[in-house]
Amino acid sequence: MPGLLLGDVFPDFEADSTVGRISLHAFLGNSCRTLIPQRCWGILFSHPRDYTPVCTTELGRAAKLSAEFSKRDVKMIALSLDSVEDHLGWSKLFQATNHKADILAYNNDSSCNALPFPIIADNKRELAVKLGMLDPDERDKDGMPLTARCVFVIGPDKRLKLSILYPATTGRNFDELLRVIDSLQLTAQKRVATPVDWKPGDNVMVVPNLSDDEAASLFPSGVTTKDLPSGKKYLRYTPQP
Repeated sequence: MPGLLLGDVFPDFEADSTVGRISLHAFLGNSCRTLIPQRCWGILFSHPRDYTPVCTTELGRAAKLSAEFSKRDVKMIALSLDSVEDHLGWSKLFQATNHKADILAYNNDSSCNALPFPIIADNKRELAVKLGMLDPDERDKDGMPLTARCVFVIGPDKRLKLSILYPATTGRNFDELLRVIDSLQLTAQKRVATPVDWKPGDNVMVVPNLSDDEAASLFPSGVTTKDLPSGKKYLRYTPQP
């Protein structure tokens, strides 16, 4: 994303949303499961358009997994170029008519009346441009580019911890986003890294800048080293602390 690098403070902004006017930093810091604002993480993710097939499946899946994100002290917020009215029509149960909106119907969830996270309305494309969210290959009926499928993970310090950019035609894997969050939160607290295809509970890797003596002291469960043709001892594993 142009101009926004890992470690940068994520830009604060005000915008209209399905829960009213919000400030991003205030929204992310208001509350989370632990009621400790300093521990709250955030995910801001964009989608191309309301009432479209891939987007409906994505937000439906995000809604189904919302309790898992909440358990990790993560607050979610979505964004697209549609109006607040379109967002609500697409995502909320209207009590007067008992009309269940498309996303809720897709999930077959009779207990839920609205998405468990807000959707930002970026009608003027101001945020999409500022945050590098536009997909030049996907355009609306007027020839204007739509938002791509961006994912920004924002840490408790309001700094960017991860960004992923998918084209509009490719749906995301929200189970993978949970895995990424688990890795980010673990490695933020412990001096370890997570190897390819790592899942919570698997062995982790000792970071290269730790000496063997430091590693032995930090990881009492033990450190194992894989032998390599080069003779270098850099593949060091330990049980997840």
